[in-house]
Amino acid sequence: MIIIGVDYHPEFQQLASVDTETGEFSEARLQNPEQAEQFYRELAGRGARVRIGMEASGHARWLERLLGELHFELWIGDAAEICSKRVRKQKTDRQDAQLILQLLVEDRFPRIWVPSAENRDLRQLLWHRHRMVQTRTRVMNQLQAVALNEGLRCKKKLWRERGRQQLESFQLGRWASRRRHDLLQLLDQLNPTIAELTQAIEREAEKCPEAQRLRTHPGVGALTALAFVLLIGDAERFRCGKQVASYLGLVPLEKSSGNRRRLGHITKQGSSILRFLLVEAAQATVRSVPQWRNKYFHLMQRRGRNTAKVAMARKLAVRLYWMWRCGWDYEQLHRFGSHAGEPGNRHGVQ
Repeated sequence: MIIIGVDYHPEFQQLASVDTETGEFSEARLQNPEQAEQFYRELAGRGARVRIGMEASGHARWLERLLGELHFELWIGDAAEICSKRVRKQKTDRQDAQLILQLLVEDRFPRIWVPSAENRDLRQLLWHRHRMVQTRTRVMNQLQAVALNEGLRCKKKLWRERGRQQLESFQLGRWASRRRHDLLQLLDQLNPTIAELTQAIEREAEKCPEAQRLRTHPGVGALTALAFVLLIGDAERFRCGKQVASYLGLVPLEKSSGNRRRLGHITKQGSSILRFLLVEAAQATVRSVPQWRNKYFHLMQRRGRNTAKVAMARKLAVRLYWMWRCGWDYEQLHRFGSHAGEPGNRHGVQ
């Protein structure tokens, strides 16, 4: 077997390899993508079994597809954990590649879970819609500013037919009129695009049994359910809800020592889009479930509105995780969950 440690950069990649049968060690620096593709295709022609390890990177999809086409074994590692295993205070590309190779040979490589190609493609659908909605929000805010400068304050009514007529009737300067025209034109283009992407998400959620099950929870729609399934990937990767909350960055920073415990803001590790969707969905749950509303107002009075929102988002994430892992819908969670046996819920845990 040939084992290769790769220190990947967008322009080039540094390689350190060893042949486990002969003990031959070699190093190379390849330019992306021409030299790298030629090297790997020549290596595939030798017919040897190849295992390649590299740090997680968001700019190496073409390399992953190439290695999959050549039937090479690709291991993706946790970059932070690989960095923690570095002993020397010197850091170069050669040393990084050698460190990855050493971890592979010694079977200490911190391999991580990698989503499938279909999963990644569906994530692009979520991100594309999310960015389109953000763009539309910026456009609408600018149009609201134009209306306010002309003395028109109608908030959401501005997007109705009458509000738009009032906005278009203002006598503005040359470039202010151009800005209003372009923003309205852009808004008209974004609305059907977002509607089309929303329908696509609905269709994909209907094809996913896990997402359909999560949608039974109050406040959770197709977008949040599908995003949770895609970004968590496999519920069996986590042993408990605390690990899910940590994975999503919904736990506080901690710098404790001795008898002093210091907690800070949430870590914000993991997917920012899923955190955003969970906070929005948790607010919808608070409005529809009395127990959640009571808990939210209690936390808000003690710790403030923002902390209460994050706490409810974390609670929702843990609930969705257990619904998914146990195969429960919301009714089953309510009957057999952690509150079973309390007054008004006599069924107990089965």
